Amino acid sequence: MKRFSHEVIIGISVLVAALVLFFGINYLKGVNIFKAANYYYVSYTNVAGLSVSSPVTLNGLKVGQVREVTYEYDNPGHVLVEIGVDKNLRVPAGSKALISSDLLGTASIILEFSDSSDFHPVGDRLAGGNAPSLMENVSTDLLPSVASLFPKVDSLLTSVNRLVGDSALLQSVKRLDAITANLQATTLYLNRTMAAMPGTMATVDGVAHNLDSITSDLAVLSAELKKMPLKSTMDNVDRTMANIGELTDKMNRPDNSIGLLLNDRALYDHINGAAMGLDSIMWDLKKNPRRYVPPIKIF
Repeated sequence: MKRFSHEVIIGISVLVAALVLFFGINYLKGVNIFKAANYYYVSYTNVAGLSVSSPVTLNGLKVGQVREVTYEYDNPGHVLVEIGVDKNLRVPAGSKALISSDLLGTASIILEFSDSSDFHPVGDRLAGGNAPSLMENVSTDLLPSVASLFPKVDSLLTSVNRLVGDSALLQSVKRLDAITANLQATTLYLNRTMAAMPGTMATVDGVAHNLDSITSDLAVLSAELKKMPLKSTMDNVDRTMANIGELTDKMNRPDNSIGLLLNDRALYDHINGAAMGLDSIMWDLKKNPRRYVPPIKIF
């Protein structure tokens, strides 16, 4: 009895392990065996990248998966794919199941529903095909455009090489280097100037203080000038200038002594001659004093 119980336990354990292995493998494949599904079949000529448990999508949403992939021996060159979709999903008549591959080569089936009001019965065959892959789009659309750009790129590179080899560009670069060096020197000078600005500002403050003092002194001087009798002073100056003008006018006229003395040529010559005679007398007096002064006799 104990031995029979031991064998039963081993059998149950093996059964449980098998069930766990079965469900685990299907779980890893993405197969939910507890969920009811409708099955359809699709025939393809190329199923590259497609495998069991590959997703079946509708408008980007996963609605099923590939259940089985087998070769159609009765239809050479074709591969029969069995897909399972949600039980509540009804496939309109004329719909297509297209295989689409990504950049990594992983394939999936995309359902394209038709506008028909009739539906495929469960287990029916759907129209298959291969959707244009990204690489095919690149080869058919992008590569011709890139190929047409090559001559333009070659022409552009030729122009760039010609521009780079131009001596004028080299001279311009050298000028830019010189300008950059000058800018650096100017920046250094400005930095030094800014460093000396505090002393300069102190000097400016001193000058401003001196200007304030000068302004104050000028204000005091202006106040003093306002207190002075400038009008009477100017009147006196005017009268003095008038008198000087009158005196000058009289000196220029020959009807007075000073005017005659200044304007009469004969009087000037007479006085000049008298001065010359007096000078000769003085010279002779110095030379012959005895002629004019008799000697003094001493008894």
